Amino acid sequence: MEADFDEIIHVPTRLRICALLAGAGEVEFSVIRDGLTLSDSVLSKHLKVLEQAGYVDLRKGTVNTRTRTWVHMTKAGSQAFKGHIQELRRLAASADHLPS
Repeated sequence: MEADFDEIIHVPTRLRICALLAGAGEVEFSVIRDGLTLSDSVLSKHLKVLEQAGYVDLRKGTVNTRTRTWVHMTKAGSQAFKGHIQELRRLAASADHLPS
């Protein structure tokens, strides 16, 4: 895996979404919304960007007559997230060597 700064993931809300999804498998929309204290509309917009990039998949289903949405990170999304985190670590490590 190549370390690569990812402009799509780097947006703070999307970075938080990816961090939540990274090891979680499939997560219900409401769990993400509540866990990150986002409105439905804000979360939807960020998930749409991640979905268009191929980083997440959304699945809809019905539970007790209510439509629910579940989100999971794709393999491409997982690789992009790991590469982004690796690049952030590299940048942070290089900053440690700057004079005070």
